[in-house]
Amino acid sequence: MAEYDKWDIRKLEILRTLRERGTVTATAQALLMTPSAVSQQLTNLAKQLGVTLLEAQGRRVRLTDAAELVLRHAEAVFEQLERADAELAAYAHGEVGEVRVGAFSTAVPALVVPAVRALRATRPGISVQVREAEAAEAYELLGAGVVDLALSLAAQAPSAADPRFTRVPLLADPLDLALPRGHALADAPVVRLADFAAESWIFGGSGPWSDITRGACEAAGFSPHQGHSAAGWTAILAMVEAGMGVALVPRMAAVRREVSVTGEGVVMRELAGERPHRHVVAAVRRGAEEGAAAGFVLGALRKVAEGLGR
Repeated sequence: MAEYDKWDIRKLEILRTLRERGTVTATAQALLMTPSAVSQQLTNLAKQLGVTLLEAQGRRVRLTDAAELVLRHAEAVFEQLERADAELAAYAHGEVGEVRVGAFSTAVPALVVPAVRALRATRPGISVQVREAEAAEAYELLGAGVVDLALSLAAQAPSAADPRFTRVPLLADPLDLALPRGHALADAPVVRLADFAAESWIFGGSGPWSDITRGACEAAGFSPHQGHSAAGWTAILAMVEAGMGVALVPRMAAVRREVSVTGEGVVMRELAGERPHRHVVAAVRRGAEEGAAAGFVLGALRKVAEGLGR
Protein backbone atom coordinates (compact mmCIF):
# COMPACT_ATOMS: atom_id res chain seq x y z
CA MET A 1 0.00 0.00 0.00
CA ALA A 2 1.39 3.42 -1.00
CA GLU A 3 2.48 5.75 1.80
CA TYR A 4 0.47 8.80 0.78
CA ASP A 5 1.09 10.59 4.07
CA LYS A 6 4.63 11.45 2.97
CA TRP A 7 3.21 13.73 0.28
CA ASP A 8 2.58 16.84 2.34
CA ILE A 9 0.71 19.44 0.26
CA ARG A 10 1.84 22.39 2.35
CA LYS A 11 5.51 21.40 2.08
CA LEU A 12 5.17 20.81 -1.66
CA GLU A 13 3.74 24.31 -1.94
CA ILE A 14 6.81 25.69 -0.12
CA LEU A 15 9.08 23.81 -2.53
CA ARG A 16 7.21 25.17 -5.53
CA THR A 17 7.39 28.72 -4.17
CA LEU A 18 11.15 28.32 -3.66
CA ARG A 19 11.56 27.39 -7.30
CA GLU A 20 9.55 30.46 -8.30
CA ARG A 21 11.25 32.93 -5.90
CA GLY A 22 14.79 31.61 -6.03
CA THR A 23 15.82 32.12 -2.37
CA VAL A 24 14.70 30.92 1.03
CA THR A 25 14.29 34.52 2.21
CA ALA A 26 12.03 35.47 -0.71
CA THR A 27 10.05 32.27 -0.21
CA ALA A 28 9.55 33.07 3.46
CA GLN A 29 8.34 36.57 2.64
CA ALA A 30 5.87 35.27 0.04
CA LEU A 31 4.42 32.67 2.40
CA LEU A 32 4.54 34.83 5.54
CA MET A 33 6.97 32.46 7.23
CA THR A 34 10.42 32.82 8.73
CA PRO A 35 13.41 31.63 6.69
CA SER A 36 14.25 29.06 9.37
CA ALA A 37 10.71 27.66 9.20
CA VAL A 38 10.98 27.34 5.39
CA SER A 39 14.29 25.51 5.70
CA GLN A 40 12.95 23.19 8.38
CA GLN A 41 9.85 22.30 6.35
CA LEU A 42 11.93 21.50 3.26
CA THR A 43 14.34 19.41 5.29
CA ASN A 44 11.41 17.42 6.70
CA LEU A 45 9.96 16.95 3.20
CA ALA A 46 13.28 15.58 1.94
CA LYS A 47 13.32 13.08 4.82
CA GLN A 48 9.72 12.06 4.15
CA LEU A 49 10.39 11.48 0.45
CA GLY A 50 13.81 9.94 0.98
CA VAL A 51 15.60 12.10 -1.61
CA THR A 52 17.77 15.20 -1.64
CA LEU A 53 15.75 18.21 -2.73
CA LEU A 54 18.21 21.09 -2.38
CA GLU A 55 21.89 21.67 -3.06
CA ALA A 56 23.94 24.64 -1.84
CA GLN A 57 25.04 26.98 -4.61
CA GLY A 58 27.02 29.79 -3.01
CA ARG A 59 24.62 31.76 -0.82
CA ARG A 60 21.63 30.34 -2.70
CA VAL A 61 20.19 26.88 -3.04
CA ARG A 62 19.45 24.91 -6.17
CA LEU A 63 16.65 22.41 -6.68
CA THR A 64 17.95 18.94 -7.50
CA ASP A 65 16.67 16.81 -10.36
CA ALA A 66 14.73 14.82 -7.75
CA ALA A 67 13.05 18.04 -6.61
CA GLU A 68 12.10 18.87 -10.20
CA LEU A 69 10.64 15.38 -10.60
CA VAL A 70 8.64 15.81 -7.39
CA LEU A 71 7.31 19.17 -8.52
CA ARG A 72 6.36 17.84 -11.93
CA HIS A 73 3.98 15.42 -10.24
CA ALA A 74 2.98 17.97 -7.61
CA GLU A 75 1.80 20.36 -10.33
CA ALA A 76 -0.75 17.79 -11.44
CA VAL A 77 -1.89 17.47 -7.83
CA PHE A 78 -2.18 21.24 -7.44
CA GLU A 79 -4.17 21.45 -10.66
CA GLN A 80 -6.58 18.75 -9.51
CA LEU A 81 -6.99 20.45 -6.13
CA GLU A 82 -7.83 23.71 -7.90
CA ARG A 83 -10.53 21.86 -9.82
CA ALA A 84 -11.80 20.36 -6.58
CA ASP A 85 -11.94 23.82 -4.96
CA ALA A 86 -13.84 25.19 -7.95
CA GLU A 87 -16.34 22.32 -7.91
CA LEU A 88 -16.86 22.61 -4.16
CA ALA A 89 -17.46 26.34 -4.51
CA ALA A 90 -19.91 25.64 -7.34
CA TYR A 91 -21.63 23.02 -5.22
CA ALA A 92 -21.92 25.43 -2.29
CA HIS A 93 -23.48 28.03 -4.58
CA GLY A 94 -25.85 25.55 -6.19
CA GLU A 95 -24.16 25.47 -9.56
CA VAL A 96 -23.68 21.70 -9.42
CA GLY A 97 -25.53 18.88 -7.70
CA GLU A 98 -28.37 16.43 -8.15
CA VAL A 99 -31.92 17.21 -7.04
CA ARG A 100 -34.46 14.37 -6.89
CA VAL A 101 -38.00 15.57 -7.63
CA GLY A 102 -41.18 13.66 -6.90
CA ALA A 103 -44.20 15.00 -8.80
CA PHE A 104 -47.75 14.00 -9.64
CA SER A 105 -48.55 13.08 -13.22
CA THR A 106 -49.77 16.37 -14.73
CA ALA A 107 -47.06 18.34 -12.97
CA VAL A 108 -44.30 16.44 -14.76
CA PRO A 109 -44.95 17.75 -18.31
CA ALA A 110 -46.47 21.07 -17.24
CA LEU A 111 -43.97 22.19 -14.59
CA VAL A 112 -41.01 19.87 -14.13
CA VAL A 113 -39.99 19.33 -17.77
CA PRO A 114 -39.99 23.07 -18.65
CA ALA A 115 -38.04 23.79 -15.45
CA VAL A 116 -35.44 21.15 -16.36
CA ARG A 117 -35.07 22.64 -19.83
CA ALA A 118 -34.54 26.11 -18.37
CA LEU A 119 -31.97 24.82 -15.90
CA ARG A 120 -29.99 23.13 -18.67
CA ALA A 121 -29.41 26.57 -20.16
CA THR A 122 -28.78 28.50 -16.94
CA ARG A 123 -27.40 25.90 -14.51
CA PRO A 124 -25.99 23.03 -16.58
CA GLY A 125 -24.23 21.59 -13.53
CA ILE A 126 -27.54 20.81 -11.82
CA SER A 127 -28.96 17.38 -12.56
CA VAL A 128 -32.67 16.77 -11.90
CA GLN A 129 -33.90 13.22 -11.35
CA VAL A 130 -37.68 12.95 -11.74
CA ARG A 131 -39.95 10.38 -10.13
CA GLU A 132 -43.68 10.39 -10.89
CA ALA A 133 -45.78 9.77 -7.79
CA GLU A 134 -49.31 10.29 -6.57
CA ALA A 135 -49.79 13.64 -4.84
CA ALA A 136 -49.88 12.16 -1.32
CA GLU A 137 -47.05 9.70 -2.03
CA ALA A 138 -44.73 12.56 -3.02
CA TYR A 139 -44.71 13.73 0.61
CA GLU A 140 -44.04 10.25 1.89
CA LEU A 141 -41.02 10.07 -0.42
CA LEU A 142 -39.88 13.50 0.74
CA GLY A 143 -40.17 12.60 4.40
CA ALA A 144 -38.28 9.34 3.81
CA GLY A 145 -35.44 11.17 2.06
CA VAL A 146 -36.08 9.41 -1.26
CA VAL A 147 -36.69 12.74 -3.04
CA ASP A 148 -35.43 16.23 -2.26
CA LEU A 149 -38.40 18.21 -3.58
CA ALA A 150 -42.06 17.20 -3.83
CA LEU A 151 -44.76 18.62 -6.09
CA SER A 152 -48.22 17.93 -4.80
CA LEU A 153 -51.70 19.35 -4.37
CA ALA A 154 -52.47 21.49 -1.34
CA ALA A 155 -55.44 19.24 -0.53
CA GLN A 156 -53.09 16.25 -0.25
CA ALA A 157 -50.25 18.02 1.52
CA PRO A 158 -49.48 17.84 5.23
CA SER A 159 -50.38 20.85 7.31
CA ALA A 160 -48.36 24.00 6.70
CA ALA A 161 -47.48 23.79 10.39
CA ASP A 162 -45.74 20.42 9.89
CA PRO A 163 -42.22 21.10 11.20
CA ARG A 164 -40.63 18.65 8.78
CA PHE A 165 -41.39 20.59 5.59
CA THR A 166 -41.39 24.03 4.05
CA ARG A 167 -44.28 24.47 1.62
CA VAL A 168 -44.15 26.87 -1.31
CA PRO A 169 -47.38 27.73 -3.20
CA LEU A 170 -46.78 27.43 -6.93
CA LEU A 171 -50.01 27.68 -8.87
CA ALA A 172 -53.78 27.93 -8.66
CA ASP A 173 -54.66 25.61 -11.54
CA PRO A 174 -58.15 26.34 -12.98
CA LEU A 175 -60.51 23.45 -13.64
CA ASP A 176 -62.20 23.51 -17.04
CA LEU A 177 -65.22 21.50 -18.11
CA ALA A 178 -64.79 18.82 -20.78
CA LEU A 179 -67.91 18.31 -22.92
CA PRO A 180 -68.58 16.15 -25.97
CA ARG A 181 -68.64 18.33 -29.07
CA GLY A 182 -72.29 17.51 -29.69
CA HIS A 183 -73.46 18.55 -26.21
CA ALA A 184 -76.32 21.10 -26.14
CA LEU A 185 -74.23 23.52 -24.07
CA ALA A 186 -70.95 23.02 -25.91
CA ASP A 187 -71.32 26.37 -27.68
CA ALA A 188 -73.33 28.22 -25.03
CA PRO A 189 -72.15 31.82 -24.43
CA VAL A 190 -71.66 31.17 -20.72
CA VAL A 191 -71.16 27.84 -18.97
CA ARG A 192 -71.68 27.36 -15.24
CA LEU A 193 -70.99 24.24 -13.24
CA ALA A 194 -74.54 24.20 -11.84
CA ASP A 195 -75.89 23.80 -15.39
CA PHE A 196 -74.59 20.22 -15.35
CA ALA A 197 -76.12 19.01 -12.09
CA ALA A 198 -78.14 16.35 -13.90
CA GLU A 199 -75.22 15.06 -15.99
CA SER A 200 -73.34 11.83 -15.58
CA TRP A 201 -69.86 12.69 -14.31
CA ILE A 202 -66.59 10.94 -15.03
CA PHE A 203 -64.43 10.78 -11.92
CA GLY A 204 -60.75 10.13 -11.52
CA GLY A 205 -60.07 6.57 -10.45
CA SER A 206 -56.96 7.27 -8.37
CA GLY A 207 -55.42 10.00 -6.28
CA PRO A 208 -57.39 13.03 -5.09
CA TRP A 209 -59.22 13.78 -8.32
CA SER A 210 -62.58 12.27 -7.29
CA ASP A 211 -62.55 14.41 -4.14
CA ILE A 212 -61.70 17.52 -6.15
CA THR A 213 -64.55 16.89 -8.61
CA ARG A 214 -67.04 16.19 -5.84
CA GLY A 215 -65.93 19.23 -3.84
CA ALA A 216 -66.22 21.58 -6.82
CA CYS A 217 -69.70 20.35 -7.68
CA GLU A 218 -70.91 20.54 -4.10
CA ALA A 219 -69.60 24.10 -3.91
CA ALA A 220 -71.78 24.82 -6.96
CA GLY A 221 -74.83 23.48 -5.13
CA PHE A 222 -75.24 19.87 -6.22
CA SER A 223 -73.91 16.39 -5.58
CA PRO A 224 -72.57 14.90 -8.82
CA HIS A 225 -73.66 11.51 -10.09
CA GLN A 226 -70.61 9.36 -10.75
CA GLY A 227 -71.22 7.53 -14.00
CA HIS A 228 -67.70 6.32 -14.68
CA SER A 229 -64.17 6.55 -13.33
CA ALA A 230 -60.73 6.32 -14.91
CA ALA A 231 -57.18 6.85 -13.75
CA GLY A 232 -55.77 8.73 -16.76
CA TRP A 233 -56.79 11.69 -18.91
CA THR A 234 -56.68 9.62 -22.09
CA ALA A 235 -59.46 7.36 -20.82
CA ILE A 236 -61.45 10.20 -19.24
CA LEU A 237 -61.47 12.31 -22.39
CA ALA A 238 -62.20 9.30 -24.59
CA MET A 239 -65.36 8.71 -22.54
CA VAL A 240 -66.29 12.41 -22.75
CA GLU A 241 -65.80 12.30 -26.52
CA ALA A 242 -68.07 9.26 -26.70
CA GLY A 243 -70.85 11.18 -24.89
CA MET A 244 -70.62 9.04 -21.75
CA GLY A 245 -70.45 12.01 -19.41
CA VAL A 246 -68.70 15.27 -18.58
CA ALA A 247 -65.55 15.84 -16.54
CA LEU A 248 -63.54 18.52 -14.81
CA VAL A 249 -60.04 18.77 -16.27
CA PRO A 250 -57.21 20.80 -14.74
CA ARG A 251 -55.88 23.33 -17.21
CA MET A 252 -52.36 22.08 -16.56
CA ALA A 253 -53.42 18.76 -18.09
CA ALA A 254 -53.94 20.50 -21.41
CA VAL A 255 -50.20 20.32 -22.01
CA ARG A 256 -50.38 16.56 -21.95
CA ARG A 257 -50.19 14.96 -25.35
CA GLU A 258 -53.12 12.65 -24.62
CA VAL A 259 -55.46 15.63 -24.33
CA SER A 260 -54.61 17.01 -27.75
CA VAL A 261 -54.81 13.54 -29.32
CA THR A 262 -58.21 12.63 -27.92
CA GLY A 263 -59.58 16.15 -27.82
CA GLU A 264 -60.85 16.14 -31.40
CA GLY A 265 -64.40 15.51 -30.28
CA VAL A 266 -64.09 17.25 -26.91
CA VAL A 267 -64.83 20.88 -26.13
CA MET A 268 -63.00 22.46 -23.20
CA ARG A 269 -65.03 25.28 -21.64
CA GLU A 270 -63.93 27.81 -19.05
CA LEU A 271 -66.48 27.99 -16.25
CA ALA A 272 -68.14 31.27 -15.33
CA GLY A 273 -68.68 32.53 -11.80
CA GLU A 274 -66.68 31.01 -8.97
CA ARG A 275 -64.33 28.98 -11.09
CA PRO A 276 -62.93 25.96 -9.24
CA HIS A 277 -59.17 25.59 -8.87
CA ARG A 278 -56.75 23.08 -7.51
CA HIS A 279 -53.74 24.47 -5.70
CA VAL A 280 -50.32 23.11 -6.59
CA VAL A 281 -47.57 23.35 -3.98
CA ALA A 282 -43.91 22.42 -3.78
CA ALA A 283 -42.23 21.26 -0.61
CA VAL A 284 -38.74 20.56 0.64
CA ARG A 285 -37.49 19.33 3.97
CA ARG A 286 -37.31 22.30 6.30
CA GLY A 287 -34.10 24.24 5.81
CA ALA A 288 -33.38 22.73 2.40
CA GLU A 289 -34.99 25.70 0.63
CA GLU A 290 -31.81 27.57 1.48
CA GLY A 291 -29.70 24.80 -0.02
CA ALA A 292 -28.11 25.72 -3.25
CA ALA A 293 -29.16 23.30 -5.98
CA ALA A 294 -32.64 22.64 -4.56
CA GLY A 295 -33.19 26.38 -4.34
CA PHE A 296 -32.41 26.86 -8.01
CA VAL A 297 -34.76 24.02 -9.00
CA LEU A 298 -37.48 25.54 -6.85
CA GLY A 299 -36.88 28.92 -8.49
CA ALA A 300 -37.16 27.40 -11.97
CA LEU A 301 -40.45 25.72 -11.01
CA ARG A 302 -41.82 29.01 -9.70
CA LYS A 303 -40.95 30.77 -12.93
CA VAL A 304 -42.71 28.11 -15.00
CA ALA A 305 -45.73 28.27 -12.68
CA GLU A 306 -45.90 32.06 -13.07
CA GLY A 307 -46.08 31.63 -16.83
CA LEU A 308 -48.90 29.09 -16.53
CA GLY A 309 -50.81 31.35 -14.16
CA ARG A 310 -51.03 34.25 -16.61
